[in-house]
Amino acid sequence: MMRKRIYHRFPHREVEFEQKYRYHSDLPFFTRVMANMDGKFGMFVTESVTQRGHRIQAKREIRVDIVTNGVDFGPLNYENVDEIVETIEREGIIDFRVQLHYSYLDGKYNRVAFRGDVYLVRAILENELLVLQIHHIDGQKRTECGRVADTIIDELRRGS
Repeated sequence: MMRKRIYHRFPHREVEFEQKYRYHSDLPFFTRVMANMDGKFGMFVTESVTQRGHRIQAKREIRVDIVTNGVDFGPLNYENVDEIVETIEREGIIDFRVQLHYSYLDGKYNRVAFRGDVYLVRAILENELLVLQIHHIDGQKRTECGRVADTIIDELRRGS
């Protein structure tokens, strides 16, 4: 059964980031790529949590959720993607929540978590035109919305 996967609280007026891309696949493939991003991580440099003006090397880990019933999100990962993809139409609108979890190594090499960021990601696909809309909803915005989009597009190009 096909279900609409649109988040009813997605901000319509003040979308922070919007970019259009040529896209030669469908939303089920896009959803698989998003699922494969879940659990991936990378390193980046950001301002220290404890010392103002001091830069640190931090780890950024990705968690991906997909809208379930218009108001809630559920996890999207390689374990459940097959059953979710069966409910997705080839074209249309689909909403995701991307959570970035941050941590760094302290002086004793203990991993210390600190406040992450949460984004809403809307993918609109029609006639090989993919529009990504990204809105920051929680956190200190240590990662720009455009960087989130770049990560998604890089994963699509890799064919994750």
